[in-house]
Amino acid sequence: MLARRLQRVAGGAGDPPELAKTWEGARASFAQELAPHFRVEEEWLFPPLAAAGESRLVERALEDHARLRDLIDSAPTIEIAIAFGERLHRHVRFEERELFPRAEALLGLPVLEAAGRAAVAARKVA
Repeated sequence: MLARRLQRVAGGAGDPPELAKTWEGARASFAQELAPHFRVEEEWLFPPLAAAGESRLVERALEDHARLRDLIDSAPTIEIAIAFGERLHRHVRFEERELFPRAEALLGLPVLEAAGRAAVAARKVA
């Protein structure tokens, strides 16, 4: 939803006050939802996935996380909003279609359950 909202606002007339308001909302959503999600993946999911031989997937996910963090810390321009929205959309699809199915296939239930518990705890803290 966040990616689509940014793409819609940025693709519209480019109204600066609307873009600024939407960008501030995006920053808040990032801090409350995405940043904790990224930390859980980076701590609980990526190390065992890399150890299982999926370093390519982990590297791509880490690159996406770093780029999204850089973009959200940028000034709210139409180009930045579009880039963030597109990158976030592609990242979510990558996780859904490649990363998570591979993690489910390779990692044991205890690892996946621990990651799930950490994700729930991160949501409560944020």
